Amino acid sequence: MEQKNNKGTLFVVATPIGNLSDISARAIETLRSVDLIACEDTRVTHKLLDHFDIQAKTTSLHQHTSCAKEESLINEIVAGLNVAVVTDAGTPAISDPGSPFVKMAVDAGINIIPIPGVSAFTTVLSICGFPTNRFTFVGFPPNKKGRNKFFEEIAGIEHTVVMYESKHRILKTLEQLPQHRDVMIGRELTKMHETIYRGNASQIAEQIKESSDKGEFVIVLAPQSNKLL
Repeated sequence: MEQKNNKGTLFVVATPIGNLSDISARAIETLRSVDLIACEDTRVTHKLLDHFDIQAKTTSLHQHTSCAKEESLINEIVAGLNVAVVTDAGTPAISDPGSPFVKMAVDAGINIIPIPGVSAFTTVLSICGFPTNRFTFVGFPPNKKGRNKFFEEIAGIEHTVVMYESKHRILKTLEQLPQHRDVMIGRELTKMHETIYRGNASQIAEQIKESSDKGEFVIVLAPQSNKLL
């Protein structure tokens, strides 16, 4: 593996968002060769590792991980350990708790290598049919504090906007989106119950209300003037 000044390397590895066949050969090779895999949820990652018969040591690394553990792991990489960081699904550090750890690695002068792959928002953007030469990705809307301001700002963005939302707040979010703009939503992307919704926010809300399986959602809001470029 490529190293820098005898330090270990941090590999930021994208994993499938649903369909395990979407993993890259390079990601599999990397996960097999590192000394340790830092996982958002070790139980979820072990399902992936078991599927590809990857024998690897794992540790948890998520939003509740203590600073002491993160610093200890950084020190191990500085000392020569090669570590891969993965999220439960998709690309680490994209609207994900892995980003602060990557920043710590940058500050420590660690060599960081991205192993690219699937990301839910790029997946849905590729089929939205809206202009994507310019778009704004905003992650998850705030749960409570700052939520109204968030949607006021969204309404003022003229180009395509993409965001994530949970099954618990999807209907509330659809109520707060601009009703005059087209919307496309992907639910459970690449999974067995993948569903694509198109229409305005209120139309899609009615469709989702009729669905018993709410899943996880990626929302794409069309530009104020929706003309393909």
